[in-house]
Amino acid sequence: MTAIELEAENKAIAQEYKELLRISYQTLTDEDKKIIRKAFDVAVDAHKDQRRKSGEAYIFHPIAVAKIVARDIGLGATSIAAALMHDVVEDTDITVQDIEKMFNPKIAQLVEGLTKIAKVKTDQEISMQAENFRKMLLTLNDDVRVIIIKIADRLHNMQTMGSMADYKQAKIASETLYIYAPLAHRLGLYNIKTQLEDLGLKYTEPDVYNDIVSKIKETKEEQDAYIKTISDILSKSLNEEGIEFTIKGRPKSIYSIRRKMKAQGVTFDEVYDKFALRIIYKSNPHDEKFIAWKIYSVVTDHYRPSPSRLRDWISSPKSTGYEALHITVMGPKGRWVEIQVRSERMDEIAEKGYAAHYKYKNGATEEHGLEIWLNQLKEALENSASNAVDFVEDFKLNLYAKEIYVFTPKGEIKSLPKGATSLDFAFSIHSEIGVKTRGTKVNGKLVPLNHVLNSGDQVEIITSANQKPTSQWLDYVTTSRAKNKIKNVLNENTKKIAEDGKELLERKLRHLKITLNENTVNELVNFFKLQTSLDLFYRAGIGTIENQQLKDYAAQKSNTLVNFFKKTIKRSPTSQPEQIHKNEISKKFDMLVFGAEQDKLDYKLSSCCNPIPGDDVFGFVTINEGIKVHKKDCPNAISMQSNYAYRIIQAKWIDSSQEEFKAVLKITGMDILGLTNDLTKVISSQMNVNIQSISLSSEAGIFNGQVTVVVQNNTILKKLIDNIKKVDGIDKVTRVYNN
Repeated sequence: MTAIELEAENKAIAQEYKELLRISYQTLTDEDKKIIRKAFDVAVDAHKDQRRKSGEAYIFHPIAVAKIVARDIGLGATSIAAALMHDVVEDTDITVQDIEKMFNPKIAQLVEGLTKIAKVKTDQEISMQAENFRKMLLTLNDDVRVIIIKIADRLHNMQTMGSMADYKQAKIASETLYIYAPLAHRLGLYNIKTQLEDLGLKYTEPDVYNDIVSKIKETKEEQDAYIKTISDILSKSLNEEGIEFTIKGRPKSIYSIRRKMKAQGVTFDEVYDKFALRIIYKSNPHDEKFIAWKIYSVVTDHYRPSPSRLRDWISSPKSTGYEALHITVMGPKGRWVEIQVRSERMDEIAEKGYAAHYKYKNGATEEHGLEIWLNQLKEALENSASNAVDFVEDFKLNLYAKEIYVFTPKGEIKSLPKGATSLDFAFSIHSEIGVKTRGTKVNGKLVPLNHVLNSGDQVEIITSANQKPTSQWLDYVTTSRAKNKIKNVLNENTKKIAEDGKELLERKLRHLKITLNENTVNELVNFFKLQTSLDLFYRAGIGTIENQQLKDYAAQKSNTLVNFFKKTIKRSPTSQPEQIHKNEISKKFDMLVFGAEQDKLDYKLSSCCNPIPGDDVFGFVTINEGIKVHKKDCPNAISMQSNYAYRIIQAKWIDSSQEEFKAVLKITGMDILGLTNDLTKVISSQMNVNIQSISLSSEAGIFNGQVTVVVQNNTILKKLIDNIKKVDGIDKVTRVYNN
């Protein structure tokens, strides 16, 4: 570079720095300015020899990120300084300790968090990306500003990606859509979310993006005229009411138009609400709500509203802090138009997210605001699931989920993702309440645990100290918080039963003169064709392992030598014992069941993706070949699910030993005082037995009863029948087969 070019560049850098101070959303004190200046000097020095792919000096990137942090997100000096230095530790000899000495522990901590994220190399694989994302989310425990600055960094990278190779652009853009856009949404940074989504689309589907952009340009004049018609009419009435306001027309984002076209299978012209009007009014805090509804009444005097699409986030703000009134009205020419009503304060919160939220909270500092907000986010991240991809998927669901608002019996309001059930609500209050939930009432009426809640429902939880979650509960909940807690408790229960089972097994084997040691355990696991010792002890605990089977094992053990010779002589080179062994395992312990009722139906495994027991699968009802089972990530899955959704049935593998069966018992006897009581006591005290229905009657001294119980296996049922027979007055207990 020539001296003249260099001077021009230095001038431009100085110019950028001045602008950074000028545009800051927070008011900067002299102390703040000193910190920012010092961070700027450190960054300029650290990056002095670096250039970006486009050829410009590298320092322009950290300054741009700091500008986004200062202006668009509205954070203070600590974050601006960290943004300026976010690449310093990675690219130079300066360490985090040096930064702590030069500045303060907080700034050093932020820079360290940003460096940690940068160090995890992302691979082409989604699981790596998910793992990377999970690590990033868990740095939330340190400080959420790390992630906010990371989002700003990503936004600037997306804005300046033009000079990169195509495959890199596509990779970075898809990661942006997968991770950073949902996060920005969750943080209430709607402007940045929109930019990230639009830029993501620009590089993942350039043709679609350019097509929509050119169509928006074509229709711009007509749209402007249309919006002007509406705003002229509304302005006249609002002025008459003496309301101070501004009206802005804004087109929907390119990405959301694309999403509508895809979801509804329509063309660009058929997307009906491609633009929205925003009415921003001046108000003191006391009158905000009153004026919003006054504007609502003015708007609906002129245009018919769609009652099902009124969104009142003023009375109950979103959990991101967003407040506004959204009214969808039928405008001229029979077109739907969305009108958003917000006060200036609400508008600032919508633009800046939580930074503005705390500017208006009296006396809340940025640090304090962060605390409150961090706690809400930590809840979403509690109990990181064992599998990174599941974790990300769960987290994303909870990020993008639309919200519903429900009430506790005392009238407190709780927000939950759309689709949440009454059991989810129990876990959202406290995980210990969730675990002990015996029943749920919605609006005073008893409902099943998987009852899907609607906004405005009042939910009451009935708990019982003896209640324990069952594996069925996992199908009853949608939030990751509830799922993780249930999984943890189920694992603990399995372990407890396994501990008892181990003792039981030890006793039974002692009778057969066999010691339970590591060797025996391995042999038994193989003998019963199981996977782990935990499986073995669990089955012993629930009584699936019969005494006869143990005798067979003992006999086999003593005949091992004889068998060995027999096998060696008999085995021909063509036999494939391995294959048989594997199939037996899948027959015995991996059963496929279909639909919500978990029915056992005939099926074939599809050859396009060859599912094996344990895979995530779904059933597809074919025309000639019955049900075909495909993996959820089968190459054909997406086209099947979009074209033939009505033919798809849920399917899942279950461990057949943990499957539960219904049995109907007919009981007769003499009608003695207290018999009913004794009988129900015996049944309910039996471990692993649930009563599904019971009907008891007595006539002229004769007692008749029918009980339907749910048990895991025959052994447990036999034991139950024996115990019922011992009850005083019972004459006969027989099992009835309905079929």
